[in-house]
Amino acid sequence: MGELVKTRIGWTDLPHHVQSAVEDVLGDRVVEAVSQPGGFSPGTADRVRTAGGRRAFVKAVSPAQNAHSVTLHRAEGAVAAALPASAPTPRLLGRHDDGEWVALVFADVDGRHPATPWRTDELTTVLDTMAAMAATLTPDPVRHAPTAVERLAYDFTGWDRIAADPPVDVDPWARSRLDDLRASAARGLAALDGDTLCHLDVRADNLLVDPAGAVTVVDWPHACRGPAWLDTALLLVNVQLHGGHDTEALLRRLPLTTGVDPDALTGVYAGLAGFFTDAARQPPPPGIPTVRAFQQAQADALLPWIRHRMR
Repeated sequence: MGELVKTRIGWTDLPHHVQSAVEDVLGDRVVEAVSQPGGFSPGTADRVRTAGGRRAFVKAVSPAQNAHSVTLHRAEGAVAAALPASAPTPRLLGRHDDGEWVALVFADVDGRHPATPWRTDELTTVLDTMAAMAATLTPDPVRHAPTAVERLAYDFTGWDRIAADPPVDVDPWARSRLDDLRASAARGLAALDGDTLCHLDVRADNLLVDPAGAVTVVDWPHACRGPAWLDTALLLVNVQLHGGHDTEALLRRLPLTTGVDPDALTGVYAGLAGFFTDAARQPPPPGIPTVRAFQQAQADALLPWIRHRMR
């Protein structure tokens, strides 16, 4: 998973007025805050406890840490406010936006990230959750969400950018098949029509497993409207990254993906690999020094799988 961002701020770094706004949402004074690992945002990610014992999760950021993270927090707040209570997602308690600082306050989830490499029992539970979540979020309850095609149109042209300016260390097989990869990614993008609200960033550090084994899907800034199978297909990228499971066999047997056009699935993975390959060579975003290595690792995990599927 992503290495903890070394520049992440904490609760005590927040301006007093932001702390006060969070405490107004909670109706009590925060007396303890514990920063949570994982992910890439340089903003706060704290489990907090109030004087009266109430627990919550607070995430807050300003442009001083990373301007794009502010945009993501606003987007996540809008999505979280519209999610149905039946979805396996944390409940939004309130939000603060003063034009500079954006803070989101969620009900705390007593859980941990799934183990990686993925354990079979946890993977089975998470895949079942993906299927149930897709059913719950169809039709899409967040009507302002963009479509998956809109969300991924730029990302899935990564191979075009690589063809125009190939890095010296691009994978030799990918270099030899650039035209095929570009065409495959275009097919994948065209297949993303649907009316399911998709998370679009399902991986182990965006999942929490509680002591009873129930799964909560967190961090929804990239939510979009697409096919019911998309989040399941994307989760398998994380499984492929960490190894230990036959992702090809999973694609063939899982109810949500078994009937999907194989070329469409290959195209989605080709589009993602192009995005990761292109993004990994860019300078790191301000305050997020580890994300490029993670993108490269995902590209390296995907390319052998795509090569197998494109034989």
